[in-house]
Amino acid sequence: MRAIVINDFGATPAVTDLPQPKPEAGEVLVRVRASSLNGFDAATAAGMLEGMMEHRFPVVLGKDFAGTVEAVGDQVTSFAAGDQVFGVVMKPFLGDGGLGEYVTVSEAYGLAHIPADLSHADAGALGLAATAALNAVDAAAPAEGQTLLVGGASGGVGAYAVQLAAARGARVIATAKPGAEAALVQQLGAAHVVDYTGDLAGQVRAIAPAGVHAALHLAGDGAQLADLLAPGGRLASTLGFGPEALSRADATAISVMANPDRSTLERLAADAAAGRLRIPVTRTYPLDDVPRALADFGAGAVGKFAVTVA
Repeated sequence: MRAIVINDFGATPAVTDLPQPKPEAGEVLVRVRASSLNGFDAATAAGMLEGMMEHRFPVVLGKDFAGTVEAVGDQVTSFAAGDQVFGVVMKPFLGDGGLGEYVTVSEAYGLAHIPADLSHADAGALGLAATAALNAVDAAAPAEGQTLLVGGASGGVGAYAVQLAAARGARVIATAKPGAEAALVQQLGAAHVVDYTGDLAGQVRAIAPAGVHAALHLAGDGAQLADLLAPGGRLASTLGFGPEALSRADATAISVMANPDRSTLERLAADAAAGRLRIPVTRTYPLDDVPRALADFGAGAVGKFAVTVA
């Protein structure tokens, strides 16, 4: 199979021919049709996860995948050859990834069926970012009518978070640069847009003088966002900003890790298939162009960068 591979920490990703994997007991072999880029993939390619996770070189990049079940291993009961599936590669090591023509994944975690009304392309851009967004919004828990500040609103996770929060009835303040970023978050439901390259605190205080009820730290300075919380406010961070980093006693900080269990993936897919959740793809690349896509991603991604595998 062809896959996007790194052969060492920080090595340049390249299209490489590898043996087709075989599913072990409890695993499913997926013929990948679509994937997408996430910050995790860029970090892996840059060697930033050295010492944090086991790397089994050659490492195939990619957390997201969508495609067709090609074969199943022993003891698999929920999936069969021919099923249309998507999800997130959640193995405890880096080695197998979704940016290749085939991937083996666990039946038990990070895998779900694709609804009939959802395409492979859309499902392939849903898994990790949408899960992280849902988990973060749930942790921040803005009530209907409350104000939520989304730091990093124009990225992949942020683009989903803006929609999910707005659907709960929250008044969303989204950070984005003027132009394409601001236009995207407004289309997705942001009530206000503030330019993070300017006086962020001043702009937010002009909208919410007493502070915001909740905030999502998906990019930028977590401490700065925490300072903009009203007393009793809640900050949820996907970047490791937790209680120990909080410098005030009248607010709460929660560090969030994406948990793409089957029920979460099924919920997100159902919302996407029904049109309640927009897949915010702004660019699409073929598999061979993923090295260029990663460079473009590093220069500043707006929304999701999708990858067509087959």
